[in-house]
Amino acid sequence: MIRIAPVGRALAVVAATSLALTACSGGGGDTATQASQSAAPESSAPAAKGDGTLTLGTLLPQTGSLAYLGPPEFAGVDLALKEINEAGGVLGKPVTKYDTDSGDTTTNIASQSVDKLLAQKADAIIGAASSSVSESVIDKITGAGVVHFSPANTSDKFTTIADKGLYFRTAPPDQLQGRVLGDLVIADGNDTVAIMAMQDSYGTGLGDQVQKTVTDAGGQVVVRVDYDPKAADFSADIAKIKAANPKGIVLIGFEETAKVIGELVKQGMPASKHKWYMVDGNMSNDNFKGMPKGTLDGVKGTYPGAAASDEFREKLLEVNKDLADFTYAPESYDATNLIALAAEAAKSDAGVDIAAKLAEVSKGGEKCTNFKECVDLLKAGKDIDYDGVSGPVEFNDAGDPAVATIGIYQYGPDNTYPVKALEYRTGNIGG
Repeated sequence: MIRIAPVGRALAVVAATSLALTACSGGGGDTATQASQSAAPESSAPAAKGDGTLTLGTLLPQTGSLAYLGPPEFAGVDLALKEINEAGGVLGKPVTKYDTDSGDTTTNIASQSVDKLLAQKADAIIGAASSSVSESVIDKITGAGVVHFSPANTSDKFTTIADKGLYFRTAPPDQLQGRVLGDLVIADGNDTVAIMAMQDSYGTGLGDQVQKTVTDAGGQVVVRVDYDPKAADFSADIAKIKAANPKGIVLIGFEETAKVIGELVKQGMPASKHKWYMVDGNMSNDNFKGMPKGTLDGVKGTYPGAAASDEFREKLLEVNKDLADFTYAPESYDATNLIALAAEAAKSDAGVDIAAKLAEVSKGGEKCTNFKECVDLLKAGKDIDYDGVSGPVEFNDAGDPAVATIGIYQYGPDNTYPVKALEYRTGNIGG
């Protein structure tokens, strides 16, 4: 089916700050890790029945421009899976998992990984992190009757994409992150704004929403540059921004943002003179190692997700002691739990059956916050409402989280931002 957002869908907000808007957005392919020794032998055709063993595949970045997101996303999945299997598994059996690399849009790794996961009879595939990568494989995944569930896709395209009812995400759409970011830019006193956005579904869509929000609030986007992220040099792009002399500069991209920032500084537009703003795609602290101290001091950025507790981060570190970034770990953890709970509610591991129950287990019932607590309620015949680490989730008809939270972070003089945000804003998408 084609999911269409209801006409006139309104953004209903719950005030968390004094600002008006309070909603938000965001390998070794041969490696197989199994929580049990059995893999599902059934056909992955849309009409196929499950075999009673839930098999998950991960399609997450081990290489490419978003490789820094891989470790926390894998850790989130692995932590959830550990807890699920310790609680007795799904449908009375341990869950099986296979890990693969999503790469990025410069390679065909994702397509090859999906082929492997389908051959391994995955019932649900968690990933990709990149919206463009997910868009490139969604037909292959959903066409096989498999749930496609991303913890990090934020492109607005997925709200109305043809997905046979099988695509879901725990990261909210960019219309939310874009509105929060645009409001932040205006609230900080920037009445003239430059937007520099990478040219893909993520960058262009997020740039469009930021631009609309800024102009709707009375600000002026004096220049917008949509660029090729693979470009070797950004001097001409930055020259256009310098000529427009904006008060605020919004940078929407991935790891290439480090080169963009280097050029901004070179052309006399440091963050101390022009306010810079970044987004979830380029905020990794690893991107800016080696830059002179203070380069990013005061720079703000937006990230989807509620505040993760210290306890949750400690549990993640038990899974991966080398974890230095927790980005999208909560969303990955919640995605895994929701798939498992939907399979329990459906009493089936078939992808189409899981998809049919995902919205149901995310809202409207008795609240619960972890797999064991939730599955015990299901086994007692009760309806459940899973509230996750990343937020309440609560899927709408488009498979998007209807309730979402975004954090606003600020870099310090050491060119890193702290684990906890300056503030969090939560809001709803109606419909």
